Amino acid sequence: MGGDRTSMPTSLAGGFDPLFDVSEGVYVIAGAGGGLGRAITRALAERQARLVLLDTDQTALERLCQDVPGAIPQMADMGDEAAVTGIIELARQQFGRLDGAVNAAGLLPIARAEAFSADAFRQCLNVIVTSAFLFSRCVAQALGDQGGRIMHLASVSSFVTNPKYVAYSSSKAALAQMVKVLAREWAPRKILVNAIGPALTETDLTRDYLADMEFRKKAISAIPLGRLGQPEDIVATALLLLSPGGAFITGQTIYVDGGRTLV
Repeated sequence: MGGDRTSMPTSLAGGFDPLFDVSEGVYVIAGAGGGLGRAITRALAERQARLVLLDTDQTALERLCQDVPGAIPQMADMGDEAAVTGIIELARQQFGRLDGAVNAAGLLPIARAEAFSADAFRQCLNVIVTSAFLFSRCVAQALGDQGGRIMHLASVSSFVTNPKYVAYSSSKAALAQMVKVLAREWAPRKILVNAIGPALTETDLTRDYLADMEFRKKAISAIPLGRLGQPEDIVATALLLLSPGGAFITGQTIYVDGGRTLV
């Protein structure tokens, strides 16, 4: 599978449904060591995709690579254009091409608006929005006119409101809008840009918050299906957006949220 990965294979490849075939696809995954990044990485690896994994947490990256043989680990911040450009070039040299990229990096600051410092607010915007833009631009430049996929992790907070989420919600809403603009701009080059918006999910990032039973109970009560998200819940949607089955989807934030956005 190469190029814009929009042609539909006529037979199973590697035993997987051709609609969701990512075998031999080359993807760069930023934030691969986090809970959602790990789930996506493992799903792609199990389906014989070829992966370059970025993270700023060396321990998490090393642990992940023990489970994903053949992946190329790289310590880097996805907002570092020079580093990302070099890593993408490494992927192209190693595997011969690039098919797409996933941005699974993030942070989750929760605090009352009046207690939120300007520096903390800027940091949230920088990590969730600015770095995502720079990462997307590096990937798009590498893809050129051959087409490909760029997928971000947004949030239900791109759409719904919660007290104490002023920086996070503002950043995720901006990310969802950025996905639309980039998709519109890059569609003539067959570069598809989308996002997944999970509900609150049990990961390392949310563990401390969810240890507060009042916080946990309130979070679950807001989800019609009555449970928190698990990293594996987003895997099928990620595979859709990166595979032939997602060839006519761009500019979308798809909410995988147990009904959280049903307001």
